[in-house]
Amino acid sequence: MNTTILPTFIVPINQSNFNLNTSNVAGFFGGDEVIAAMATVHLYRGRRWLGWYNSPGSYTVAKKFGQLSSSRFWDGLFPGPNLTPAEVFGLDGKPGPRYWGVFSGTEMITGHLAYLIVQRSKEVEAEAEVEGRETTPLSVTIVDVGDADVKHLDRAPMMSIHHALLAAIPITISLATCITSAASGDWLAFSLIMLGIISSGVSCLVMGTAQVEFASVKEAAPGVPPADGILLMRTDVVILRGAEKDIDPITKGKFDLKIPGGPEFRRIGLCSLLLLAQFLLQLLLIPQATTFGQIMFIVSLVASWAYNSFLSSLEPEKIQTDILLKALRHPPMLKIALKNRAAQAVFACLVLSDNTRRPPNSDFKPKEVLQCFIPNETRVWNTWRDKVVEELEKTGEEKSFDLSSSDLSEFKVGEKELLKSLLRDARNAYQGYHNHIHKIRSISSSKEKRPS
Repeated sequence: MNTTILPTFIVPINQSNFNLNTSNVAGFFGGDEVIAAMATVHLYRGRRWLGWYNSPGSYTVAKKFGQLSSSRFWDGLFPGPNLTPAEVFGLDGKPGPRYWGVFSGTEMITGHLAYLIVQRSKEVEAEAEVEGRETTPLSVTIVDVGDADVKHLDRAPMMSIHHALLAAIPITISLATCITSAASGDWLAFSLIMLGIISSGVSCLVMGTAQVEFASVKEAAPGVPPADGILLMRTDVVILRGAEKDIDPITKGKFDLKIPGGPEFRRIGLCSLLLLAQFLLQLLLIPQATTFGQIMFIVSLVASWAYNSFLSSLEPEKIQTDILLKALRHPPMLKIALKNRAAQAVFACLVLSDNTRRPPNSDFKPKEVLQCFIPNETRVWNTWRDKVVEELEKTGEEKSFDLSSSDLSEFKVGEKELLKSLLRDARNAYQGYHNHIHKIRSISSSKEKRPS
């Protein structure tokens, strides 16, 4: 005897010939948002368990993360460059600014972690401004890094789960639309929504097994000088102050993503294959569902897309920066605004040459700092640098940034005006530094009050 399962309720719209033709929505809609949301799966505690909803963009996600799997089979199925896990999930790949250690002489191009520090420094409000001739708004941000104790292969701290708990909304809606489709007798829509829930949940669970670690210098050489130095950009400057072991994670370190099963990453390849199968089945079969079933399918996709959009709006780089600063024990930052490059160079030179931090018999050379900011080799700039260095190296004497008539006699009228203007900038920077020296020195003492 044949048994027929009757629908719990009859939907009138199913009696019409109206068809939504949702097949194009299933695989392509919301792909970028899903990728951005997936990039947070390692950053929030418990996020890997909260992917059980019918997520859109399965084709885009499969194509993106399938490139992690490296073998002849996977490369043929998901062609493209074999990037590292950290690069695929956006944890590496952004170049940082040039770093120069004023005591050690180290000069290098930094990486992703220095880039994050620079981005955070741009958000810091200037606490004071040095008066003077205005050309371009500039700034010097001082970051005191100390006792961070970030070691090679240390696991990065994770963020709180409270944002990720909003996943309960798309999970509930996906399950509700799935059950409602079954109750209306549309088992095809039920199966396709359930397929989306399973493929998304399994993929999130597998990819979330990775751990974010710090890859840095294993151990600083004994006896190295302080790593105080400059991250130099076009308009802004970040001065890092601290021991070599504390600054190395910023200048030489990076995030590393440890995923089980490397280097082939077969499980991620299988998840990408599952997502690809979801795309093909939903593309081909959702038009065969009833109109009500298609509506339920779209409702589940829209709810999931809204949640993914929320996660992508949290800005993974900002989350990475919060994780880095948490590992560094939230180093204090102080920003001083300046109005021209000459004043900025002198101000930074004064901060770095502070005798309370400068090691005895250090190899600090003020002229090299000034040249780092302004490398121009003209007669005016060379004279300006020589005069500024001469004044800065005086001890216990009143500084005078004025040249005598005999010193100026060999310059043309235009050169004299320029030189006098640049020396006034140097004087303003010197006065501004001493006006705010209490703020500059007090941020060092604030390190003792930082949370662990």
